Amino acid sequence: MGYVLLAGAIAAEVLATTTMKYSDGFSRLWPSLITALGYVVSFALLAQTLKTVSVGTAYAIWAGFGTAAIATIGIVFLGEGVSLAKVAGIALIIGGVVVLNLAGAH
Repeated sequence: MGYVLLAGAIAAEVLATTTMKYSDGFSRLWPSLITALGYVVSFALLAQTLKTVSVGTAYAIWAGFGTAAIATIGIVFLGEGVSLAKVAGIALIIGGVVVLNLAGAH
């Protein structure tokens, strides 16, 4: 159940961060409210996750996959440039999360 909650926390964080782009510096009401709500939901779900998943593992997955997802959304949907360095960075983030999880299992 912890990993299901963690997936929800990641989804809420990605939604909040993506919506922040449209808040225009928090000057637009609805995107600003969605951003705030998304972060509240994300942290609440992350807190629940920590009841059953170690903090290092949970945070590595939350931060790593959230960052990789936002970078991908920026490239695919928001017209941000793509480069070999960005792709390599995303791969390294995901690889780092995998390594931390494998190391945590022993």
